[in-house]
Amino acid sequence: MQRTAIVTGGARGIGRGCAHALADKGYDIALVDLLVPEMERTAGELREKGRRTMVLQADVADHKRAKEVAGAVAAEWGRIDFLLNNAGKSMPRGILEASEEDFDRTIAINLKSCFNYIQATAPVMLGQGGGRIASMSSVNALSGGVTTAVSKFAYAAAKAGILGLTRALAKELGPTIAINAICPGVIKTELSNDMIRAREAEIVKGIALGRTGGPADIGQLVAFLATAEPFYITGQHFVVDGFQWTC
Repeated sequence: MQRTAIVTGGARGIGRGCAHALADKGYDIALVDLLVPEMERTAGELREKGRRTMVLQADVADHKRAKEVAGAVAAEWGRIDFLLNNAGKSMPRGILEASEEDFDRTIAINLKSCFNYIQATAPVMLGQGGGRIASMSSVNALSGGVTTAVSKFAYAAAKAGILGLTRALAKELGPTIAINAICPGVIKTELSNDMIRAREAEIVKGIALGRTGGPADIGQLVAFLATAEPFYITGQHFVVDGFQWTC
């Protein structure tokens, strides 16, 4: 039986790294993002590995579009085995500067998107007898971030919401569907490279493993959550930060 996965925010960065890790484990991948050229590039890389791919443009905050995406994947491939809610957006403004629109959009992209895609894919997973879900939270969900963090209160609130959503839905969707969350620390991607590079020597002093992370570090955990057997893990969050105590 061929396994299939949906990866939101799959065009680049952590999403691209996770898509590769899943492909290496034999998954066919449906990429969801707004960035079509970048998605096509990633899809091409996955096809070179012998994997089937789909490229689906979507704003993950759009509830109706999430149902369309899940329907398209189920119609084309017959099943959805794994969902990675990876799409996210930073929000650097503090409480005195942020607008209502800033807050609403941050919640919509980081948290509501998880609701959108879980609600859209869960019926397929339940109908086929099982599935797994992972959602990308952040260490900021646990710490609230620090004053030098790129994303501040709205982002931390959204990512903390993912942890509550994960725990509640683990009870609601179990035992058929397992759902967990991932809390990355400082991860180098196309978007964060410049910011990290400017402070990297300072940052790594506060990381026990002495380096920043990369998309492959997150991808390894995602691949484990998607494929490990036997599997007795749900409702949990996993911190992947090299044991970072300050930044």
